[in-house]
Amino acid sequence: MSLIKKNKESKEIIKDIKKLKAEKNAVILAHYYVDGTIQDIADFVGDSLALSQKSAATDADIIVFVGVHFMAETAKILSPDKKVILPDINAGCSLADSCPDVDFEEFIKKHPGHTVISYINTSAKVKALTDIVCTSTNAVKIIESLPEDEKIIFGPDRNLGNYISRLTGRKMVIWDGACHVHNEFSLEGIIEQKKLNPEAKIIAHPECPKQILTVAEFVGSTSALIKYTKEAEANSFIVATEPGVIHEMKKLSPDKFFIPAPGEDAECACSECEFMKLNNIIKLYDCLKNEEPEITIDEEIRKKAYKSIKRMLDLS
Repeated sequence: MSLIKKNKESKEIIKDIKKLKAEKNAVILAHYYVDGTIQDIADFVGDSLALSQKSAATDADIIVFVGVHFMAETAKILSPDKKVILPDINAGCSLADSCPDVDFEEFIKKHPGHTVISYINTSAKVKALTDIVCTSTNAVKIIESLPEDEKIIFGPDRNLGNYISRLTGRKMVIWDGACHVHNEFSLEGIIEQKKLNPEAKIIAHPECPKQILTVAEFVGSTSALIKYTKEAEANSFIVATEPGVIHEMKKLSPDKFFIPAPGEDAECACSECEFMKLNNIIKLYDCLKNEEPEITIDEEIRKKAYKSIKRMLDLS
């Protein structure tokens, strides 16, 4: 297919998506990690916290969540009266998968008397076992809102949990989970990029391992990284998070230069989330047209999960 024909068809699909969206009173929410074409046509693009807040506030009849499964579940938990659909039902999350609800429940039982703080990158069933959900944006604030002697279980991301523990001085029982994207950045590759681009600032998401965060000149959530690149005087950045976020960074700072941090795989220059990349413009169109795959959650699970998310939103 020629590039001209491909662009023409893409424009026609986008036009059809906008038409369907208006007809069905639908809203398209997209995460910063999905393809830039989808980000550009979404009604709202954000990180996990912002998307959760938007899901709770929308008056649309249908929420099209272009992200991964746990995000769409979170939208359904917050808006049970809305139809929530996801372009690809197989768009999962390695971090969420690293924390099966049955195993996490046993983990909690082995540590009685602890307040359970779970990262939003978890299934609805894990959220139902949780006292307070958090995101990378508000995790420190939520931990510090608890009494200093509070016993805390944190899951599932060990890198984020250890980072928060170092920042707050709080000792926590931490579940041993990780995001495959952030956990597999190459320290050697990042250092080499820094040598080649000495003026570039290394910025990293706190889901990265300690050795990556140690060399980073700024650590923050997805939205914090975007804000930093916009406001910093530096003109170039080595970005240690999913490279889909660079689309927004370039939009806000078109004259700046962004280098995706390399992964451990020597054949790959970046580290993409294959689950996020399952979303594409054709699947988005089909999803909206057919109103499926639809996200459904057992009502008892949903109510329990809602309490933990609501506490997060109240604290945020």
